[in-house]
Amino acid sequence: MRTRLLPLLALIAVSPLFAQEKPAANSVESRLAAQNALFEESWQTNLKLSPTQATAVGDYRYNDKLGDASLAGVMQRHEINAKFLARIKAISTDGFSEEDRTSHDLFLRNLQENADDFNLKGYEMPLTAQGGIHTGLADLPNAAPFETVKQYDDYIARLHQIPKVLRDTEDVLSAGVKDHLVLVKFLAEKIPAQCNGIIAANPFLLPIRKIPASFSDDDKKRITDSITKTVADEVLPAYKQFGEWVTTEYAPHCRTTLSIESLPGGKRRYQAALRRLTTTNLTPEEIHKIGLSEYDRIVGEMTALAKANGYADLAAFREHLEADPKYKPSSAQSIVDDFDRYVRQMKPKLPQLFTLIPSAPVTVEAIPDYQKAAATHYQTGTPDGKRPGRVSVAVFDFASRTFINDEAVAYHEGIPGHHMQLSVQQTLQGLPEFRKHGGNSAYTEGWALYAEELGKEVGFYQDPGSDYGRLRSELFRAVRLVVDTGIHDLGWSRDQVVEFMRKSHAVDEPTIQSETDRYISWPGQACSYKIGQLKIRELRARASKQLGAKFDVRTFNDQILAGGSLPLDLLDARIERWIKAQTAIAAN
Repeated sequence: MRTRLLPLLALIAVSPLFAQEKPAANSVESRLAAQNALFEESWQTNLKLSPTQATAVGDYRYNDKLGDASLAGVMQRHEINAKFLARIKAISTDGFSEEDRTSHDLFLRNLQENADDFNLKGYEMPLTAQGGIHTGLADLPNAAPFETVKQYDDYIARLHQIPKVLRDTEDVLSAGVKDHLVLVKFLAEKIPAQCNGIIAANPFLLPIRKIPASFSDDDKKRITDSITKTVADEVLPAYKQFGEWVTTEYAPHCRTTLSIESLPGGKRRYQAALRRLTTTNLTPEEIHKIGLSEYDRIVGEMTALAKANGYADLAAFREHLEADPKYKPSSAQSIVDDFDRYVRQMKPKLPQLFTLIPSAPVTVEAIPDYQKAAATHYQTGTPDGKRPGRVSVAVFDFASRTFINDEAVAYHEGIPGHHMQLSVQQTLQGLPEFRKHGGNSAYTEGWALYAEELGKEVGFYQDPGSDYGRLRSELFRAVRLVVDTGIHDLGWSRDQVVEFMRKSHAVDEPTIQSETDRYISWPGQACSYKIGQLKIRELRARASKQLGAKFDVRTFNDQILAGGSLPLDLLDARIERWIKAQTAIAAN
């Protein structure tokens, strides 16, 4: 965000002769000031309305609140959104710098997409196969600081609010039942088991173990007793009630068809999801074709790798790798350790790929059993690094899993993937706060998939199985384009999806099952990875061709990250400007 410093005389003026003239009402300066003020007002409003988001970015002013999950809260946010949308539309960007114009366009686009989603009533379907508000609340003990007595009291205040949040979510889901906007029935039926898993694990007591030794004995006892009582008397009964409500009042009304296009406004609903999640106007048919084309290309590369390693064909190579005991985990912890090893080995190689390297720490942990349906994922740390980023690894049914994909996925989730990208984004200078902490799936997942390839460029994937895993991981993302559009546009059954994924050999059986349910309940998101990666590859090829010997992969990668998470068309425009600037420098 740009600010203009006032001269000293303006601060101490005692005569009109020294007064600084105000900028003309419609000048570039006044319009830019209005835009920056709007960005800041919106950001502060969002933090207040979304206290857990504030906590996530290291702002602890609202740590004693959970936010309003009710239908009234949804309406309030929509009304606020509409007012901000009208205000940004009224600001002309004539004369603005490219960066300020990008911020304007991005802010407007985000608000418009929120308005479109509201009109489609997407908020009435807040649950997915991976979870929802119930699993998010269960992560509170890992997502908040516990260093002071006040922070513990804030946490206790949040615990008291959990029953209301769950009841409000029931009201939202009930509105979805009335509007025929509901989850697929067999997926809804899994929610109570998730609630029971949370009750059994009881993560809400974890902060008791973290109470600092410096606290007084009285505070230690009061905090321990209060957390224990609130969890036992309020939180766990609320989870039990929510699970029972889903079983008796929600699941019976859920749909039996898989496709989002079976819902009211279905065709429009799926196209809107694809537009938001890929930031393109690609149709389902176009995305399906891209998936099939990429599938064939990657299988060709895998076949070449098999032959290079002395095998007659890909099938023989694959059969050897899948049977080799060295790729079989011996425990859940062995998978976590494997990921951690790859994250650590990448760190010293980063100067070969970037000139800007963040110092933010990252940890690797197992996904808890009550979230066993979740895929391996990344959770952002705070900008100051006090709370590290977290790579959460899927370990459920470890005996059916394999180490083959671990290296690629470790680079994807950790460094130089999500942790690298989001750590850089949080500390970018000169950008409004919403650009430091927002994002779209096509950019973030596209970058992370592109980042998997970067390990190859610094000499990794030495093990043939791991190199096969790199291609296998990319093949998995091509498969997603095919099956997501297959489910939601072509009417595929769950069995068809599972069969296509098994035939691809891109992932193991536990992942096939959990991912299939994920695609059913989260239309479009699975398409973002490959679409984003292909755009970044295209931009790199363009920059390399036009800059020739002057092309430096480090500065290219820096530039991809330097604007934060951008829609792919705005990313294209940014890199095109950078190429022209580099060309001009070279010419001089």
